[in-house]
Amino acid sequence: MKQDIHEYLAEFDDIPGTRVYTTKRARQGYWINQFAMSLMKEENRKAWLENEEKYLEGWPKLTPEQKQALLDRDYDKLLDLGGNIYFLAKVFSTDGKSNLQAVSTMTGMSVDEYRDMMLSGGRSPEGLRSKSKGY
Repeated sequence: MKQDIHEYLAEFDDIPGTRVYTTKRARQGYWINQFAMSLMKEENRKAWLENEEKYLEGWPKLTPEQKQALLDRDYDKLLDLGGNIYFLAKVFSTDGKSNLQAVSTMTGMSVDEYRDMMLSGGRSPEGLRSKSKGY
């Protein structure tokens, strides 16, 4: 029996902390990712750091929710809204943050706790495996 690709991909949404970067998500986050790529230019990084809200005015296709997530540096929210972590790296790099510092904010752990967890092999496979089933 043939399975619908969208139904199949939706199954991954049930795994805590997992976001499959589908074409749907890519379309949703297109302007987040374009914004992030704009930070490759030094003059744009300076403008963003000088006045973030003003800089965002130049991005009218970003939704208010996307703009707020950028201002809040809510990387989890930005991923949910279609941001791609490789593009979002431009945002946290502009803030002078390393991948380790930025990703630790997405786990609820301190930088040291996150680093130590990753150095000891990463997250345990035990624990919450399904949001809908609660296990």
